[in-house]
Amino acid sequence: MSANKNLTNIHSQKSGMTRRQMLTKTAAAAAATVAAIPIRADEPAKCERIVKNGRINQSVSRWCYSKWSLDELCAISAKMGIKSVELLNIPELPTVKKHGLVCALLNSHSLQDGLSHTENHPECLAKIRENVDAASEYGSPNVICFSGNRNGMPDDVGIENTVTALKQVIGYAEKKNVTLCIEYLNSKVNHKDYMFDKTSWGVEVCKKVGSERMKILYDIYHAQIMEGDIIRTIRDNHQYIGHYHTGGNPGRNEIDETQELYYPAIMKAIVETGYKGYVGQEFVPTRDPLTSLAQAVEICDV
Repeated sequence: MSANKNLTNIHSQKSGMTRRQMLTKTAAAAAATVAAIPIRADEPAKCERIVKNGRINQSVSRWCYSKWSLDELCAISAKMGIKSVELLNIPELPTVKKHGLVCALLNSHSLQDGLSHTENHPECLAKIRENVDAASEYGSPNVICFSGNRNGMPDDVGIENTVTALKQVIGYAEKKNVTLCIEYLNSKVNHKDYMFDKTSWGVEVCKKVGSERMKILYDIYHAQIMEGDIIRTIRDNHQYIGHYHTGGNPGRNEIDETQELYYPAIMKAIVETGYKGYVGQEFVPTRDPLTSLAQAVEICDV
């Protein structure tokens, strides 16, 4: 029986709280449609295991389920077979560990004021080091980082500045066995002026940094908006990708038949590359969030 049928009578709620204070207008509007759904205290107890194959290590983004407590989200995730709750801050890590989960991707510095501008380097690097330390302590494999906005800067200058910054911290990440993942975001719809908005930009940064601990966070939703050609891009650049995010397009909502991406084929392509990292569910549900999350987990369990 499908996860959808199993969870038809389970009701939950979710609010579209900002992801690192950058939630898009589209996501916020979608979140508002479910904001009035009441929380049920028995939701974790009603869950069942969804993951059967386990060839994809699945994670869920905290910000998409912000009206569940972290304890509730961890309990729900563990019962479904999700291995990680991600995009957390350091004080939240003990809660995840308590539930036998990891944080596959830990927060760090500002999204807009990122590594492409040298004046941001001291603060960004301090945040990265702090979170690398926490990731090492709690077994989190990855720490996120960002190019930041262009603010009139040419892309080649932004690449060089970003590489200069990352070379100051990559050795530290290597010693701690933590990977830095720089995120690809779209600059067309959600993150106007964000610099890393093409795969080639991130690949060039990874090549220039020259470390197995420097990777791309390939967000499939954002990549579909900017370039499309998702499966070919993954196959051609998988060696530079350290983490994936999901999301339906258009709208960044459920990853089902309501949108243009076909996630079963995308997940199979990821498996075929030999990828052993995590895929983070990062979509904003427009209906019962528990049912939508269960459906997404089932879709990705190829």
